[in-house]
Amino acid sequence: MEPTKELVDAIFRERVLRARRMPPEDKLLEGVRLFDNDCRIMKEGIRNEFPEADEEHVNEILIDRINLIRQLEELGVYMPLPGLGYRNL
Repeated sequence: MEPTKELVDAIFRERVLRARRMPPEDKLLEGVRLFDNDCRIMKEGIRNEFPEADEEHVNEILIDRINLIRQLEELGVYMPLPGLGYRNL
């Protein structure tokens, strides 16, 4: 059974409201945790794509991809999907 859109929206809204109540130092730590988690997931994908790559090469590819994402954001090429994100609350 899949969750309804209403349930997903309610869970997302509660997470945003909880985040807004967090002290600034907790928000900073959570940002670091999220970034570390995203890097771990990206590295797993890179290892899957390049099974022969050693850890140094995986890190180089990760840095290249992060830089590419940053460039796309700066150029305005990357845009979040409509209807997603905190701006809709």
